[in-house]
Amino acid sequence: MSKSNFNRNKSDKNNEEFQEHLVAVNRVSKTVKGGRIFKFSALMVVGDGKGRVGVGMGKSSEIPDAIRKGIEDAKKHVIKVNLHKDTIPHEIIGKFGATRVLLKPAPPGTGVLSGGSARAVIEAVGIKDLRAKSLKSNNPCNVVKAVVRGLKSLCNIERVAEIREKTISEVLN
Repeated sequence: MSKSNFNRNKSDKNNEEFQEHLVAVNRVSKTVKGGRIFKFSALMVVGDGKGRVGVGMGKSSEIPDAIRKGIEDAKKHVIKVNLHKDTIPHEIIGKFGATRVLLKPAPPGTGVLSGGSARAVIEAVGIKDLRAKSLKSNNPCNVVKAVVRGLKSLCNIERVAEIREKTISEVLN
């Protein structure tokens, strides 16, 4: 197998494992001497549904190119999220810029109760039961980044025990 075929097969494998979600497309115009120039930016979320998620922004003069660039950027910025069954281990507030997003664990069967931008990230991670509320700003880019920061800062019981220098049973009691 040649090196080029090996790389192609490797990239095909990565494409299969990630789900891609288009969160927002924005059109920006620039006025020049000859008229207006339109460009597009696409906010993309990729996730494997098993606790990994990435967010990326792509900009181009064509929408498909912007989406492709956004997917590539999102795959470069994938993070691992600590999950507890089908929800998150504890309540947290994710912050980015003026945006605050409240993420609360929910009992099984609740589903994802969330707005559009936050829902894309939550479903890409693979969370089945969660309540989320966007506070202050509702800019899709900032909401997505606030959710990712919140999910990134989640702690599991092993990490808490390690920080406190105790065993897991001591932390639970």
